[in-house]
Amino acid sequence: MACLRGFLGLFLLAFVLLALSLEQGCGSNVDIDTINNVLRFEPLLRLKELGNVSDVEGRLQRTFLSPAAIQAGQLIEEWMRDAGLTTWVDHIGNVHGRVQGGNGSAPAILLGSHLDTVIDAGMYDGALGIISAIAAVKALRVSNKLNNFPRPIEVIAFSDEEGVRFQSTFLGSMALSGSFPMHLLQATDQSGITLQAALQGCSFDGTEDSLTQIKYNSDSIWGYVEVHIEQGPVLERQGIPLGVVVAIAGQTRLSVKVQGSQGHAGTVPMAMRRDPMPAAAEAIVAIENLCNHPEKYLEGSWEMADFFNHLISEGALVCTVGEIGSWPGTSNVIPGQVMFTIDVRAEDDYVRKGAVFNIERKIQEICGARGVSCNIEHKHEASSTKCSPELEKRLQAAATSVLSKISTVSSSPARPLVPRLISGAGHDAMAISQLAPIGMLFVRCTGGISHSPAEHVLEEDIWAASLAITAFLEDELWTGRAN
Repeated sequence: MACLRGFLGLFLLAFVLLALSLEQGCGSNVDIDTINNVLRFEPLLRLKELGNVSDVEGRLQRTFLSPAAIQAGQLIEEWMRDAGLTTWVDHIGNVHGRVQGGNGSAPAILLGSHLDTVIDAGMYDGALGIISAIAAVKALRVSNKLNNFPRPIEVIAFSDEEGVRFQSTFLGSMALSGSFPMHLLQATDQSGITLQAALQGCSFDGTEDSLTQIKYNSDSIWGYVEVHIEQGPVLERQGIPLGVVVAIAGQTRLSVKVQGSQGHAGTVPMAMRRDPMPAAAEAIVAIENLCNHPEKYLEGSWEMADFFNHLISEGALVCTVGEIGSWPGTSNVIPGQVMFTIDVRAEDDYVRKGAVFNIERKIQEICGARGVSCNIEHKHEASSTKCSPELEKRLQAAATSVLSKISTVSSSPARPLVPRLISGAGHDAMAISQLAPIGMLFVRCTGGISHSPAEHVLEEDIWAASLAITAFLEDELWTGRAN
């Protein structure tokens, strides 16, 4: 059975590549065995190899500028060179690979994603976008099309997207887009090391001037395309391997400190306590209620309430308390302080800001009623980002062309073969959108699980993603020439 699946896969790949070549009006003298390896099998091996590069034995952890991150960058550079790209590492650790194509002065296509991970991560988040991009470029090289491409192609492995080490996301892509906040050079990690010292410890200058030099000129970029696992359940629920992103949700991160009176757990009567823990617990439940039923906290028309209900049913407003801690954190002490975080995301910035306003108001109300004080600090703010309609259309066409040849999924005007999705997760594309038009292709992941060792993508879906990004580049090969 395995041999039969392998034969059918090879046959389908040959058919797809031949069809794509004929659609573009070129000959069929393609080394099918080589391209089969480049687009189907090599990405699988490389994902596993990269997934083993970790700072911690037994789980995947690769944070900004860690030894494993540096090792991963070197491995990615090696794969980029194998694909025919000239490589370098910039002043914040982003790994670049570029080929000039047939017109080195034309605005470039940027492809890529991030090489860092969360703690106890899965091996597909970020890595799939880098490896599928390299595979697509290599497929052009082995089919002798790379040097004739109408514009430069650049693949980038961003050094930090997750923001684990310095609690600030998109460090690599913000530097590239010119939006890097220079005060972050003095941000510290849990060991007290500043971002500047971390850069200098890896032989980077770590100065404002060096980071300013990284910025790309918007005139030099045609667009940015990122392949990424969906990190949600929608594609799997619909039984579809690929989807195209229309927008990335905006995000607010809050840090809350509830201050009470620390005391002995056995001697302070319940009525005389100023305990921050029940206040925090009540606030957390209130946050859940507010984000499930925001219409209850609004003053306005029934139409507005219906609008918010629609958003909730579509998953367009989500709120998460992801961290909680107390001081001193022992079983026989009434805590003096409780700290927790809030993450609020929505496609619509008005909705997100309205939810944040009501969350803050409710927390203050609860703290006041319980006789404790609370401080709410805004740690991160990102506006929602719209993807380029043109890139969206091209990615959808490329993915549809591929899936129509390798997938048994049926489509209709009401149910397209490649659905349009909203990303609730943040991506490097958000930072790059300040520089150039962006497009994103989502890949189905098992159970919608991400940021977990249980993260998984079917081998056939990895193949479909590599084929789709190759088809996207093939389309530009001919469209760009015509223009």
